[in-house]
Amino acid sequence: MERLLFPLGILQLLAASAAVYKQWIPNTNFETASNWDKGRVPCARDVVHFEKDKVVSVFVRSAHALTDMYLPLNGEFLLAAGAAFTAFDGSWDPGCDSGGTARFADAEHRAWFDPTLWQDVLPSGEPRPSGPLFSVDEERVPCRYDDVIFQPETSFRVNTDSSQPVIHLRSISVMGQELNTPSSWAGYLGGPSAPLQFHGNGTLQVTGTGCPDKSGCACGNTPDGPRICAALLRASGRQCPEPACQSPLQPLGHCCGVCGATINLEFTPDFDLQKYQDRLVQELLSQPKYAGVQMAISKVHKAQTLLGIVSRSAAPLIQIVLIDDRAGAQAGTAAEQLAADIMQSIAQHGEALGISSGKMEVATGSTASGQVGSHPVSRITAGTVMGLLFSLLFLGGIFFLYRKGKLRR
Repeated sequence: MERLLFPLGILQLLAASAAVYKQWIPNTNFETASNWDKGRVPCARDVVHFEKDKVVSVFVRSAHALTDMYLPLNGEFLLAAGAAFTAFDGSWDPGCDSGGTARFADAEHRAWFDPTLWQDVLPSGEPRPSGPLFSVDEERVPCRYDDVIFQPETSFRVNTDSSQPVIHLRSISVMGQELNTPSSWAGYLGGPSAPLQFHGNGTLQVTGTGCPDKSGCACGNTPDGPRICAALLRASGRQCPEPACQSPLQPLGHCCGVCGATINLEFTPDFDLQKYQDRLVQELLSQPKYAGVQMAISKVHKAQTLLGIVSRSAAPLIQIVLIDDRAGAQAGTAAEQLAADIMQSIAQHGEALGISSGKMEVATGSTASGQVGSHPVSRITAGTVMGLLFSLLFLGGIFFLYRKGKLRR
């Protein structure tokens, strides 16, 4: 019976991976101890103080006796059944020997584009089980086709400042209600709570549609990449951790360098991102020798260059990032081996899977780091294309000079 546990866990992971749900972690609930400067919920002898110029929405689950309470000029209290505030009558309260002033914490700084304030969850809102898959930093924040969940029976306030005027999402769930159409979201924005919960220059917009492309869709958070990295580094001490490799890789959409391997895939219209991810998890990542390896796979847009000049257009690629839990000189070596296995599989089956070529880069803690490999699947390689291009330019130049009379027969 034990032999079925790991495959069953993989099957559950694959079944839940089609839709992506991200849940906002912090709240502004009255009963959350971290929302108060004393680190505890106010008790009967306390004077509760809300800053008068701070906008706030506060959910209250139960009844509270207080000595006094100063309210904000612009805010709301959402009372659950049985919740209430009463004046302290002076009787002894065993949990409140000495009173004082309890100040509600400032929630203005909690930003939408802070990856540490989001978690991947199942549709039920339960945390997604840990596994071999992870997300690059830009994709830890809700992407344009993701479903966003704010926990039922919680209040919140989130700063939506963005480099984009509109932040697209598939759906938003608030107080247990899923809003998955533009009209339902517009109706909620017109209500009294939305201005107290959302503030900032970025406008959230619900589309109700998922990714329409089987090869995947780019997350859409690249314009806010600097904002995401600034929030992430601010939470971790304003600097990236020191990698074990001398020349770490810098995956697109990730804030810090990593030891391990990256693979960039060029694909055809037959490529299916979800099926390919499932294939890699089932056939390779599930092997015991890769137990400490994690993989991120998604569509990204990489700026194109020709002769060192960056083009305005960006080519869509499938980026695979592989890291492992090894340390020191062994850092990234398991990820490197997995990358080599993936490249071998591409050489054998890439055409049938809709993969036209793959390029691998490796950086490990060993002295053999910094390797680059490429496996073209199609018959026409990049070198052939460049050769044809320069030949056409050369012939075109000769023809131009001949028309101008600069060349004679």
